Amino acid sequence: MQFFIVDVFANAKYQGNPLAVVIPDRPIETIEMQQIANEIHFSETTFIMSGKKENGGYDVRIFSPEVELPFAGHPTLGTAFVISKMIENGTSPTVWLNLKVGQIPVTVSEDEWTMHQNQPTFDRIIENTHQVAEMVNLHASDIDDRFPIQVTSTGLPSLIVPLKSLSALQKCQVDHHQFQVFMEHQIKANVLLFTRDESASTPQLRVRVFVDETGFFEDPATGSANGNLAAYVLKHRYFRSNHVQYKVLQGVEMGRPSLLNVDASIQEGLYQLLIGGKVCFVAKGDWE
Repeated sequence: MQFFIVDVFANAKYQGNPLAVVIPDRPIETIEMQQIANEIHFSETTFIMSGKKENGGYDVRIFSPEVELPFAGHPTLGTAFVISKMIENGTSPTVWLNLKVGQIPVTVSEDEWTMHQNQPTFDRIIENTHQVAEMVNLHASDIDDRFPIQVTSTGLPSLIVPLKSLSALQKCQVDHHQFQVFMEHQIKANVLLFTRDESASTPQLRVRVFVDETGFFEDPATGSANGNLAAYVLKHRYFRSNHVQYKVLQGVEMGRPSLLNVDASIQEGLYQLLIGGKVCFVAKGDWE
């Protein structure tokens, strides 16, 4: 099987979020795909399971080291990049991926790759700010109480936590016990913490995402969660507008800076959520 490694939402190699994309050349069972994803041990590994189907899409499956996922953002962009460059030879401006959550289009303009995310759902609002703060070793006073702590999803749920300052974001550190308690008694979701980056000359948010799997590791660039955040900032008028364009800087604290471009709007109750960025080719090889 051929495999490719790319860095997604990266302005250069070894930034952004790494992704392995595998193209099976033989029948492959779910258990082996899961084993391969665990062996590679990136946050996600994808498998291109078909050529172009009658609906114009490619069947794609996404695995973390532990479980199969219905949707994830940086694997969607990275896999579309591989399909476009390695299978379609750059002939199509749009690549369609058939995922567990449905068909997702990814468009390319020059070196910018952009995905259209599904309509969001807004779940529970968490009133216990002290529990959320303790989960990431913050004080309740670090949370921006002008906006709710809310679970939002476009296919993979995130607990969105607004913070008052960049210093609060930078000192976040997961308390594994508290995170486990929260998932068992509240809701299982990744945790996205964000704040406004006042030092940027154009609208920009700083983001950190902690993943709801064993180890509760931090993700350097999370397309799905930032799609959730885009829906959240529209719903709660964080920028006081029904159409927002801003950048997201993520992964800085991990030494893997990632830049995401967001263009989102709401009109007559319908959301348009566009999350984009650059993809860098890193390596290719054969999986024995």
